[in-house]
Amino acid sequence: MGPLDVEAVDNTVSADAVTAADMAEATLDVAKLRRVLVAGGVGQAATALYMMLFRAPAGLFLLFGSLSRAAYYCVLAAIALFGVAEAWTGLWLSHGDPAPPRRRAVGVAVLWASLLPLLLLAGVGGFAVFKFK
Repeated sequence: MGPLDVEAVDNTVSADAVTAADMAEATLDVAKLRRVLVAGGVGQAATALYMMLFRAPAGLFLLFGSLSRAAYYCVLAAIALFGVAEAWTGLWLSHGDPAPPRRRAVGVAVLWASLLPLLLLAGVGGFAVFKFK
């Protein structure tokens, strides 16, 4: 049972992490695709919003003045919007119980397109949010 599978005992969803293996399996299974899209989208949006509100720009964003700081916040806002769109796609995919093939294809395309905002978020400093001791 993967980290995003539903436990049969108390019907709770354990969303510990969305891994690359889950993303690869989600392209084959519609139920996993729904879960990965919603969990990944909410995670991206939440991390981008956290960084916008509580993390000041650092590194290259301080070299070129206010224009680069505006670019920092614009990139994070775009990632947050894409995360919301990704989660919405997961909800839209779960609308019809047997998902039509075109909806599934859109979901898979959004899933693979979500790697770019995830890499941008990591590059901007998204993994510094999680401070491991």
